[in-house]
Amino acid sequence: MRDFAIIFQMNAIDQKIIAVLAADSGLTSEQLGARIGLSPSAAHRRVKALEEDGLILGYRARLSATARGNPSTVFVAVTLIDQRQATMMAFEAALARTAQIGEAHLMSGESDYLIKVLVRADDSYERVHREVLSALPGVHRLVTQFTIRTLITDD
Repeated sequence: MRDFAIIFQMNAIDQKIIAVLAADSGLTSEQLGARIGLSPSAAHRRVKALEEDGLILGYRARLSATARGNPSTVFVAVTLIDQRQATMMAFEAALARTAQIGEAHLMSGESDYLIKVLVRADDSYERVHREVLSALPGVHRLVTQFTIRTLITDD
């Protein structure tokens, strides 16, 4: 990985590559090159360099809500029984194995974590709360907020 000073000095072409791939990561090197004015081989080399530098972490498919089971989005503030390293590590490890978790953030303030829970249409939040979230190690308190409508998403 290049030095951070070099990473933050990305040139305009690298910035264009990142912007184009953020909008459509499925482009071939030929398509990418055509959009930013590079040959396919030059576009491929630059993308590989951005990956090696850790600026491009990976690629994923954007799935429709139908493909994801038409989930409802629920945000849950989690307070642990304590903030000892062992408690937090056990909670985080279990959380990483929990299929319903869309995002998880360690927070400052009143709660320890904020998690985004995706509840499939064929499931219920009551079941997820009772059987999944409450069973995570170290959980003291769960405060739930239901999403009415999503306005902006990076999915």
